[in-house]
Amino acid sequence: MRGDLPGDSPKDIWLNQPTERPTMTFKLIQRRSRDLRARTRRKLLGTLAGPLAAGLLYAYSITEFAPLRQVLHPLFAIALAWSLAGLYFLNRGMWSAVMPGDAGLSTGLEFCRREIERQRDLARGVLLWTLGPIMLAIGTFLLALAMVSPNPRGLFANGLPFLIAMVVWTFAYFAMRFREQRELQREIDELHDIQEENRGT
Repeated sequence: MRGDLPGDSPKDIWLNQPTERPTMTFKLIQRRSRDLRARTRRKLLGTLAGPLAAGLLYAYSITEFAPLRQVLHPLFAIALAWSLAGLYFLNRGMWSAVMPGDAGLSTGLEFCRREIERQRDLARGVLLWTLGPIMLAIGTFLLALAMVSPNPRGLFANGLPFLIAMVVWTFAYFAMRFREQRELQREIDELHDIQEENRGT
């Protein structure tokens, strides 16, 4: 009988059919979007580091170096205002995005792409709005130490390891942020390609 011939049963037909490139299902897109949103929120919580660091150094320095208040107040006030402005600009509109439950595949892909773009923009903005004020606050603190030290050369010698650590940390921080931006841009490009393929099918 013809049905007994090898390769003629539904199972054989199914197993022998040409394989196609697997596509992202909507459930996977939903899970991916939730993961991306949670990661964005964790990064937004990290933007609190700028005002926190500037405020702590401000309070400690004004208390510890009372005779230098007139010099320290303006610099620390700039660092604190800068970090608070950064907190506003970095968080503006970042907490409200939620993918609608009835979104289609293309909408889900678009949401994921936009969420990754948010993370890329956040990584760029952190260098200006978080790292900048922290460095200004640390620089002001070091200035206060130098001004009260009876032997600036001794202070420099004792503080050299700290300065070296700060320089190394700053360069490492920049390198990590730039690498993060490249990886996020690669994800954005991949999602864009998937969107284009989805439109073409």
